[in-house]
Formats: sequence, structure tokens, C-alpha cells
Amino acid sequence: MALKKVARQMPVFEIDMGGIPVKQALPTQRVEQIDPFLLLHHGKFDPMQDRPARQQGVGPHPHRGFSPVTFVIQGEVHHQDSRGNSQVAKAGDVQWMHAGMGIIHSERPTEASIEAGELQEIIQLWINSPGAKKMLPPDYQHVPREEMPVFASEDGLLASRLIAGEYAGKQGPIRTQSDLLVHWGEGKAGGTIQYTIPEGFNTTLYLVKGRLRVEGTGLVEPETLLLFDQAGDTISLEAKSDAQFLLLSGRPLEEKVVQQGPFVMNSETQIMEAMRDYQMGKMGFLVEEY
Repeated sequence: MALKKVARQMPVFEIDMGGIPVKQALPTQRVEQIDPFLLLHHGKFDPMQDRPARQQGVGPHPHRGFSPVTFVIQGEVHHQDSRGNSQVAKAGDVQWMHAGMGIIHSERPTEASIEAGELQEIIQLWINSPGAKKMLPPDYQHVPREEMPVFASEDGLLASRLIAGEYAGKQGPIRTQSDLLVHWGEGKAGGTIQYTIPEGFNTTLYLVKGRLRVEGTGLVEPETLLLFDQAGDTISLEAKSDAQFLLLSGRPLEEKVVQQGPFVMNSETQIMEAMRDYQMGKMGFLVEEY
């Protein structure tokens, strides 16, 4: 057993995403990606009770070549897409969509959550796809909280839900395009937990809320992204307050990344093709229904 050391701590910074303020942890000026993880946004959106749900949230937009993943922290998210999927995810659920060759989707609050005055809080993570899988048919998955394997800490104060990958003899429910290990942890002050990371994987941890002590590093404040060195195989955490975090680990793809807005490919030519295909309607059409 060898502890993994934290190479960098990256607090979030606020950006404007098409008129919507969100907190961005990745990319930063110094860290473009943590291969295969491309982007991590943390959004908190107050309901606007003077307008319907269909005029809130994120409207229809396309993607190609990667997996946009949504972790619902609070509230509800109504996903609709050009492949006919229409699904509401609630707190603790995950929506995982491999965009593949192209898809158009929207993510909005529900009318019920607006009427209840419920805050919508989400984490959106972009995970790159291998070049050989970028043009596969899109694949949408919704995993409710109760369908995720749970690992409890020995002290019973922390619980870690396995989203993707294999861990301690259990398999996460998500179909992935590359080798990943994704845990969603939460628990109470004083709880401790230890993770074993596969050899050769890049690893990062995003602290959604609360404070953690990372063995070998020290105290970590909320809304901070940690980048770990590849050396070592163990991460040991202690919650210094009630806390929630995402532990993201994956085998690096080591491929060229060319991104233009919502498209992530391996070459500029492929980006131009994605733009053309979207304009020609080859990614389908989305007429939202409520």
C-alpha cells in the first residue's frame, strides 16, 4: 500500500455559460484535462416561479464524441433528447449519456420542483471517448440512487456509491466507453474511508460540500478539485464535517483532443464534420414535451 499524493488543488471559479453562471473546476489555465476527464461544472440554480420549467435550465443543444454526465445533488432534472428519451432524475441519481455520433438534449427543472421552490444543484462531468468509439450510436443511461452498489466505511459514518467500474468484487451499473472507476461518497463528520486505485489510472476528487482531510495532504475546503499523482495506489479520507464528494479515476486515452463548443473529436476535420452534420439534421431533432 502506497499513498497517492495530491499534485494540485484547484478551487472553482465562476464562468458564464450562455447566460447561466456556473462554477468551473476543470479545465483551468494550467490544467486543460485530467485524461479522460475534460470538464467539471458545479451549478446551483434557484427556481424562477414567474416562468414555466420549459423556459429554465439548459435548452436543446448538440454533443458528439464524449459522455456528458450529470450528478443530481438537489432538486430534479428533466432530460429529453433527440433519440426519444425523456427521464426525470432526482437527488442522488445519475444521468450518463454517451453522445457518440451525435445527439441533441436538454436538461431542465421539473414543474413540480419549480412549484415547490426547490433549488436545483448538479455536477456536470465531461468524459472523453476513445477515437474508435466516438461515432458509435448514442447511449443514454439513468441510474437511480437505490440501484448503485454501496460501500460503507468501517465506522459506518461514510458511504460510497459505485457509479462506474469494478471495485471490491462489485460492478457499477454504468456502461462506459473506457476503463473508469467513479465513486460518489457522502457522510458525517469523523468518518474515514480508504480507496484503492487501479495502476495507471489518472485520479481526481471533487469536494462538493463539507471539509475533508486527505492523508498526506491535509485539509481540503469545499468546491475544490484535487489532482493526484499517478504514483501510489491508496487514497485515505477523513470527513471533518458532513461532506459529499466525487472520486473520479480513469485510464488515460492518450489521444489528441480537439474541442469546439459541444463537440470533442481527434482532429479539426472531424470537428468541421460534426458542425456540418448538426446543421444538416443528422443528429436528430428535439421537440420538448411537458
